[in-house]
Amino acid sequence: MRYGWLVTTQIHGENDVPIVEMRNVHKHFGTVHVLNDVSLQVAKGEVVVVIGPSGSGKSTLCRTINRLEPIDSGEILVAGHPLPEEGKALALLRAEVGMVFQNFNLFAHKTILDNVTLGPRKVRRTPKAEAEAEAMTLLDRVGIKDQAGKLPAQLSGGQQQRAAIARALAMHPMVMLFDEPTSALDPEMINEVLDVMVDLARQDMTMIVVTHEMGFARRVADRVVFMSDGMLLEQAPPDEFFNNPKTDRAKDFLAKVLHH
Repeated sequence: MRYGWLVTTQIHGENDVPIVEMRNVHKHFGTVHVLNDVSLQVAKGEVVVVIGPSGSGKSTLCRTINRLEPIDSGEILVAGHPLPEEGKALALLRAEVGMVFQNFNLFAHKTILDNVTLGPRKVRRTPKAEAEAEAMTLLDRVGIKDQAGKLPAQLSGGQQQRAAIARALAMHPMVMLFDEPTSALDPEMINEVLDVMVDLARQDMTMIVVTHEMGFARRVADRVVFMSDGMLLEQAPPDEFFNNPKTDRAKDFLAKVLHH
């Protein structure tokens, strides 16, 4: 057993337990019902792209999966186990559920190398030399090995986001959550981040991606999930969703985002 709340066979996908499962999840911000009876399953190796209008609950859905946002009711399971509420078990969960944020969230006073090695050294207790060697491999993988000694402010936005992806990968997560990872980037930097994400998808990383990048959704998703007003209205393979949306709300959304 890897940790008390996770069974090794489930982590490695040796049964049919979903990596992530949301059951009838509700979440309010004041009077706003931001997640309304949301149920979703994500299998090992699956890439699920969540799209929808601003304010539809997409980012909140993403943030509830590692308990950055608590839910009001329902249940969220990771590898078949309910989310821990607090303490060491929650920290261990967050090691298994990698998160890439819109605004990078790198430690400004630490080098890129230190940002990537901090989690493995503190949470996994990985020896410094081993953590640094793996970090350099990951930074090379995302194309910024030569930036390892710099501070985040010395990097472009696209380079910072690639560093954030390397930082999440350093924990060997079972699932990666991406919360609008390109929305804070200049247009010319978006593709360099999307290319890294495409590479991860090809290597069977389980991914939940909240994004406005419809081309990425078409190209990479195994399944597109469409949200509006806190509800999960449709989910389908990308060709089916983009060519034949079922709900009027999805048709209206696609008409606006695909024809500009």
